[in-house]
Amino acid sequence: MTETLPGGAVDAERFRQALAVHASGVVVITAQSAGVPVGLTATSFSSVSLAPPLVSFYVDQSSATWQWLRRAEHFAVNVLAGDQAELASRFARKGVDRFAAPTEWRPGPLGVPLLGGVSAQLVCVPHSTVDIGDHVLVVGLVTETSHIPGSRPLLYHQGRFGRFTPHA
Repeated sequence: MTETLPGGAVDAERFRQALAVHASGVVVITAQSAGVPVGLTATSFSSVSLAPPLVSFYVDQSSATWQWLRRAEHFAVNVLAGDQAELASRFARKGVDRFAAPTEWRPGPLGVPLLGGVSAQLVCVPHSTVDIGDHVLVVGLVTETSHIPGSRPLLYHQGRFGRFTPHA
């Protein structure tokens, strides 16, 4: 694994193009940091372990939101529903108040902001972080969950948000 392949790594644009064909779920990570709600959109969310219950996501090391999120004692993973593309876009934008109207949210356990209308929520305590490339891998221990049975997720594919439609 440590040997260098002839020709080196693929360039960033070709890498992005190849990854664009992979559909992924969309979540918004939220937390309360220094008394202020913070949040960001992530498409890198994944389950890690059942015992203990761990989940993960990646965040760009240069993210202004990460500088606040990393200080939080708890965070929530809000799994977005198929009709929440605008919410995903809002939490991906820079320089906006992501929690201002029309964002629906309420304080959850330990003050963690919970978004309205989502398919599922997982409240976590930070478990570990690892710097990997230009991102940080964040792993959380899940302490509480809620979900809406039968809801359909928001997906990200080819640079756009869309809804999941199962085969009949």
